[in-house]
Amino acid sequence: MGHDISGYNKAGEEIAYARFSMGNYNATILYNLLDANKYYAGVSGSGGSSTFTIQQIEKALIGFNQFFENRDSQSENKFENWDQKQIMDFIQNCLATAQKEGCVRVYFG
Repeated sequence: MGHDISGYNKAGEEIAYARFSMGNYNATILYNLLDANKYYAGVSGSGGSSTFTIQQIEKALIGFNQFFENRDSQSENKFENWDQKQIMDFIQNCLATAQKEGCVRVYFG
């Protein structure tokens, strides 16, 4: 069990991916940033998906920057740094696709 969150373009190609183990609380950061808590099912995602606009992904990026600006980027916690990077990469890849295509679909597994 775990959280496998994937972003897809209009052609159905995976353009972004983030993986969190079932006990990794950092998964909730991505759900919160995407305002997608209804897809959070505890030990995994609900299996649902949603389409996000450019504005929604831009809002997630702004939220990411605000959330992490007060944190120590030189944290000793390797898992936290890894998760921060994968969340940022996920949002940036989704934003690039949304800017190109107008939207991006995200699956929460």
